[in-house]
Amino acid sequence: MAADDDFFNIHDHGISVDRKKGRVQCNYCGKNMSGFSRLKSHLAGIRGDVTPCERVPENVKESWRNKLLEKKEGNPSKKEGNVYPPAISCKRNGCSNLNGGVKQFKCEATRGSDCDSGSYTGTASEQEEGAEQHISLLKRRIDSQTSFNFEKKKKDSLSWQAQKCIGRFFYEMGIDFSVANSPSFQDMINASRGKEKCEIPSCQDLKGWILHEEVMEMQEYVKRIRHSWESTGCSILLDGWTDENGRNLVSFIVDCPQGPIYLRSSDISAFVSNVDALQLLLDGVIEEVGVNNVVQIVACSTSGWMGDVGKQFMERRRTVFWTVSVFDCIALMLEKIGTIDFAREILEKAKTITKFIHGHATVLKLFRDFTGKRNLIKPSKLRSAMPFLTLENIVAEKKNLKAMFASFEWNRTKWASRTEGKRIVNLVEDRSFWSTARMVLKATIPLVRVLCLINGADKPQVGYIYETMDQAKETIKEEFKNKKTQYWPIWEIIDEIWDNHLHSPLHAAGYYLNPSLFYSSDFYSDPEVSFGLLCCIVRMVQDRHTQDLISFQLDEYRHAKGAFSRGSAVDQINKYSPAEWWSHYGVQYPELQRFAIRILSQTCEGASKYSLKRSLSEKLLTNGRNPIEQKRLSDLTYVHYNLQLQNSGRALKGDIVDDEIDPLDEWIVDESPEIVT
Repeated sequence: MAADDDFFNIHDHGISVDRKKGRVQCNYCGKNMSGFSRLKSHLAGIRGDVTPCERVPENVKESWRNKLLEKKEGNPSKKEGNVYPPAISCKRNGCSNLNGGVKQFKCEATRGSDCDSGSYTGTASEQEEGAEQHISLLKRRIDSQTSFNFEKKKKDSLSWQAQKCIGRFFYEMGIDFSVANSPSFQDMINASRGKEKCEIPSCQDLKGWILHEEVMEMQEYVKRIRHSWESTGCSILLDGWTDENGRNLVSFIVDCPQGPIYLRSSDISAFVSNVDALQLLLDGVIEEVGVNNVVQIVACSTSGWMGDVGKQFMERRRTVFWTVSVFDCIALMLEKIGTIDFAREILEKAKTITKFIHGHATVLKLFRDFTGKRNLIKPSKLRSAMPFLTLENIVAEKKNLKAMFASFEWNRTKWASRTEGKRIVNLVEDRSFWSTARMVLKATIPLVRVLCLINGADKPQVGYIYETMDQAKETIKEEFKNKKTQYWPIWEIIDEIWDNHLHSPLHAAGYYLNPSLFYSSDFYSDPEVSFGLLCCIVRMVQDRHTQDLISFQLDEYRHAKGAFSRGSAVDQINKYSPAEWWSHYGVQYPELQRFAIRILSQTCEGASKYSLKRSLSEKLLTNGRNPIEQKRLSDLTYVHYNLQLQNSGRALKGDIVDDEIDPLDEWIVDESPEIVT
């Protein structure tokens, strides 16, 4: 292809943003218009159907102007006289009426036809017969063309949907658009469709019309979610981190029963130590979501800037609660328990076993032979739970481990005679190791089970977390046979984090307003619960008259009067989630109903539940792009995170155990790996 032809590729100067409507966008000024033809005139500065581009480089403008003027001068359709393509002119000139009214069929000579240079006029019957045949032929051609157009339209629609699906996959997974040009990728897509070939979108399609379509669809989805906030309220989840360049970044996710949505990301490096500036940032986010919609902000950390803001937030924002994710709080509990001497020592010994077995291919193969192809390490989606899940698995495999190290196959390996191998054998044969390991599990597994329960729940857990944490403490106490000297140090760690970070008045009010707990025989309302309920009424309801109504209606709920008498039946309580129960049985008490639903609809989990990759946010918050590229990246980020959140319901499972083991994990990497010779 000539250099000029390369330059005059219109797709290098604009992109398609709406394929269905034929809308394209200029790469220089960002203006949208109908079709690439108008884009050419726009670039060339030719006025008419479109305004000239004010930002196009002069050489580009001049080249396109000359190109279009040359084309116009050389177009034969602009010259004088009627010129028809060969073998078509007779048909065009000989049919003036498709309804059978033609009395004369005249054939004028044209180049390439069999007619004379003059004209031929047949008899009336010949003329009519010829006209009828011609009309019949035209009708068949029209019917054929209509059928062809319908099939083509149907095929185009399927291709359009297929390209959108491919684009959605690229956006959700954050895949580089250049992959679309890979022959292997194209072969994979075509192989999945059998004989029917698929029109695979180009990089320009992925950046242009497909992305534009996906942005519009996602905006409609987000709009539907937003409409639910007025009735259920919502929680703003904070996801803060420090990137490789030392920048302090934060993303905002809004969570509600209808689903989570990504709001935006911010670089707070310039004011990370300024609590007032951080408060202003949060105020802006709350205003964007709607002051009357936000029930709580859920932080992902108890330290750093979140810890500083959290200490003052509820004093400044009288209607919104500040809470910390239950995942992060339990992770902190497990971390502190892991620093107790007996727990730290046993975890180090357990780590020695896993490093040895998973760090040497021959030993790992032997272990899998004895355990039915199982691994010793239990990877977890929640990092804090992995050491204790792995320790639990080691204890479960005690019998197999002992059998393996006592086997003939083990004694044949080179490791059986080496110091490292003997040390592991002695550890496995040590009774104190196993007894202490069980003590560590008694202190930690009940907390890990709380993580599993919350992670797998299909309804908001704010109405359950108060009771769940109490049950975890009681389980730990029972595991230690009620020996206070053993369970009390664990309780102190749990209570410290509960009192200072995890507990919120929302949890106490949720416990009280959860009918499945309130109407149970072991419900207990202590001062902490009563205070939490009162605190929520005062903060969430500003009108004094409404507060009085809620207090009166709570008395009806407390004594199961009116509709509550029917709803307090066990079968009705178990039939619905707490918020749904209030929707059914709280109709007679609208003020209390709204108050209860807004509390019970909140999450106690943080942004870490969704495991969003942060690389796209980091890229978006890096300066140096022109406005058009920055807008495109902003759209891509918006679609990427919201697609992941939209599909999170299908991706999340109750089990916190992960499928893959990180090969660089500290429970695997050995300081002296096996050298293959």
